[in-house]
Amino acid sequence: MKHAFTLADRVANLGIETAFVVAGQAAAHAAEGNRVYPFHLGDLNLATPENIKEAACRALRDGKTGYTANVGIVELREALADEFNRTRNTSYSHQNVAIQPGGKPVISKFLLSLMNPGDEVLYPNPGFPIYESQIQFHDGVAVPYTTIPGEGYFTFDIDGLERAISERTRILIVNDLHNPTGAECSPEDRQRIAELAVKHNLMVLLDEAYFDIHYNGQSTSIVTEPGMQERCVILYTFSKRFAMTGWRLGAALGPEEVITVIGKHNVNDESCSNHFVQWAALEALTGDQQQVKDILNILEKRRDLCVGLLNDIDGVSCYSPDATFYLWPEVTQAMENKGFTDYQSFITAVLQNTGVSMCARSHFGTPLPGEAHKYLRLAYSGIDIETIEEGLSKFKNYLES
Repeated sequence: MKHAFTLADRVANLGIETAFVVAGQAAAHAAEGNRVYPFHLGDLNLATPENIKEAACRALRDGKTGYTANVGIVELREALADEFNRTRNTSYSHQNVAIQPGGKPVISKFLLSLMNPGDEVLYPNPGFPIYESQIQFHDGVAVPYTTIPGEGYFTFDIDGLERAISERTRILIVNDLHNPTGAECSPEDRQRIAELAVKHNLMVLLDEAYFDIHYNGQSTSIVTEPGMQERCVILYTFSKRFAMTGWRLGAALGPEEVITVIGKHNVNDESCSNHFVQWAALEALTGDQQQVKDILNILEKRRDLCVGLLNDIDGVSCYSPDATFYLWPEVTQAMENKGFTDYQSFITAVLQNTGVSMCARSHFGTPLPGEAHKYLRLAYSGIDIETIEEGLSKFKNYLES
């Protein structure tokens, strides 16, 4: 059947978050009556804290169901500014905050506000696939930099980042506390990144979705480095820290001039974020934090179990990162032992033979030339201790059989 329409050329550059494709394959496997062990998607199977849920219900009963200001209710914006000033040593006011329907919209609105067609944008690869998708969709030039093994966890290839900067580079995307590898900048890395951004006059998108998912000490933001507050827009989300993935609320924080433009995008795209959810988010920031701490403790126990089980498998090696709820085990030898050379065949065979569903390096950006090692990404945020043990035991048995 022929259609009377032609899709816009830019659609060819629009990627997807392919973890959702893996989720569809897992769901189809489960629909056939099979047990599935869901390590594929960074959702949480932990309940949103009760005080946050009650605040949402109270806001509904109080009639908080209409439009708000395009940039969000001022009470929430002030609370976020206060939170950032305390944790990141910024000097924000509510004028530096624009509430968003999730963290993800900050990526496209930042690029639309600051990137012209043909501008080069440095982004982490492997990394969250929406970076690459949105850069290309909006006619920018996506220039990757990568992660490298460090002492006990992955870190960023700052030398490679510096080499990738050209006269056309305008924007740098940084996802310290990194999805998918758990990579974390050292203090020296943060200083070097800041110096490069200032030297080359780059605007910086700091994706800090996992800033609060940190198991050993406190996270430190690059925005604290000299010269960075005036050139950084920070992506914040309520999804991870407060187990609010489905509530769809986040924020952009940065220079007032940029936040004003992002607020105009809000008017054009969605008018405003959900009214009563903003009041729940205010309670999340300012209310009792005990259940939030409990979530972090549960995630840490899951991490420790997963790392131990993975490192007990022949041909698998896994770091124990201090941040995020992802693991990035190397499986080069394990795949070779089983006779696999491509990711899709491997993860499909694992799903069919064990029920373990996971993502691979191929789901996190276009593979770079010369990549010799094979990696998987396992999310432990949506799977409990007993299920982790059962699933990874089957994974081990399959790989070693």
